[in-house]
Amino acid sequence: GQAIGLPFSFLLCCSCVRPWTRGHGMSLQDISDRISKAEQNAGRKPGEVTLVAVSKVQLNERVKAVLNEGHRCFGENRVQEAESKWPSFKQHFDGVELHLIGPLQSNKARPAMALFDVIHTLDRPKLATTLARIAQEQGYCAEMFVQVNTGEEEQKAGVLPADADKFIQECLGLDLPVKGLMCIPPAHEEAALHFALLAKIAARNGLVGLSMGMSSDFEKAITLGATHIRVGSAIFGDRVPA
Repeated sequence: GQAIGLPFSFLLCCSCVRPWTRGHGMSLQDISDRISKAEQNAGRKPGEVTLVAVSKVQLNERVKAVLNEGHRCFGENRVQEAESKWPSFKQHFDGVELHLIGPLQSNKARPAMALFDVIHTLDRPKLATTLARIAQEQGYCAEMFVQVNTGEEEQKAGVLPADADKFIQECLGLDLPVKGLMCIPPAHEEAALHFALLAKIAARNGLVGLSMGMSSDFEKAITLGATHIRVGSAIFGDRVPA
């Protein structure tokens, strides 16, 4: 896959506030400043955190405006929605890096591998086997994050914490390029506890990538080691369903 550690100065390079987000979304510079401050407060190197702008269910004009500001790292929840807009954007904007941050069905694995540079939602053996087979066939594989269901919620995807070590090793045994772990904490629980758990599981498996933190809690995630934060509403404002 492509390198995911793009310089933060490249990802965030414009301070203008877009009229359609004023009062809802923030400018990229505002978010950049908050991330930089959180990095500094945590004693981390500047630019260690990659901002994944979550563009799911956003009007194309909003996404294009963020592209025009120089941002190149975006996250989508669904393969089909991403297929409908990103091939065109990639033709017009160089250096786009696309992250799949939503559940991946095994029957969508092939188009996902063709379109996405990073997949954050590897969460079960069948999917791992399917992705490994496709990678062997095409000689290329997107970078992977294993999703961990830190809250052990029945309705949420992700491998359970107790099963995470074994699953991570199985994925590595399939030659999948697992770079880190991802979690979505329960809405009504203290997110920091889940971020700390994810970091602990990653550390004991020798993984450095931590995809955690969203619009409401990304600074807390950075303090606890996040390398990738997934921010949507803070950038784009309220989602506009298609």
